[in-house]
Amino acid sequence: MNDIEAVRMLKKEKKRAFKYLFDTYYNRLVAYIMTYNHNKAQAEDIVQQTFINLWENRQKLDDNQSPKGYLYAIAYNTYMDAIKKSKKQKKIIDEIWEHALRDRIEEDSETQEKRIQKVKEVIETLPPKCKKIIQMNKVQGIRYKDIAEQMGISIKTVESQMRIAFTKIREAFENDTLLLFALFKKLRIGNKD
Repeated sequence: MNDIEAVRMLKKEKKRAFKYLFDTYYNRLVAYIMTYNHNKAQAEDIVQQTFINLWENRQKLDDNQSPKGYLYAIAYNTYMDAIKKSKKQKKIIDEIWEHALRDRIEEDSETQEKRIQKVKEVIETLPPKCKKIIQMNKVQGIRYKDIAEQMGISIKTVESQMRIAFTKIREAFENDTLLLFALFKKLRIGNKD
């Protein structure tokens, strides 16, 4: 059997002709597609799809011409379709990922702002001396020693007032300890020097 006989028999739905063409061209087509994609599994999938297309469109084949050019054209077009589909899917995935990140950033910013507001509200409820000390240290960045000098009190009193403030703030955020740490950092908490 040769290619032209195979085409004529294929049009009569002879499976033996299909097998002949498959055996003759399968490995060649896989190698051909691999020159583009360097991926044997994907190349095999494309070539299998090529033979499915050959079978489905067998009536369109020219009885007097080898199907070789047709098979290579189908394989190439199937490969290009796969590339386009892959790029489209990647673009969609990238857009979804970007959208999710944007939402997460906005959500985190909103949540952080709410927490900062809550810290400010808790600070407003502190006794006047305690409130002034925490604001001087955490908002203005003044060290404990300098606060003690400016207010005419001992460093131990500053430390004691800071403990009171931290206790009240911790109580307000008792289920939110990790985020409390981030807020203290943002409010410059930890400036004891």
